[in-house]
Amino acid sequence: MKYNLAEKLAIVKAIDEVILADGRVSKSEIDFLTQLMQILQFDRVLIEEARNITAKECMQVLKTMPENKKHALGVMLSEMANADGQFSEDEYRLIFNILLEAGIDIDTGQE
Repeated sequence: MKYNLAEKLAIVKAIDEVILADGRVSKSEIDFLTQLMQILQFDRVLIEEARNITAKECMQVLKTMPENKKHALGVMLSEMANADGQFSEDEYRLIFNILLEAGIDIDTGQE
């Protein structure tokens, strides 16, 4: 799946927030992020750029993505939260809010 620059920035911002949500950054989370960097074709510079966009800007982009990309976002966020083997309450709440604001019906996975 191809993502434009705005989508990559928003996705990376959301993923970075999930990594930081529980206050710990594990090696397995970094390893998963490295895999995503290859799959989505971005580098560390994009991570820094993503950290500079606001949550509001991030959500505006995520809301406009097509359903298949929103679904992929949900999978990426869940896998990142599980990367360290501990899906914390803070990570769950953050992912729930991101998906809800992006326009994904949490119960059915439909927009």
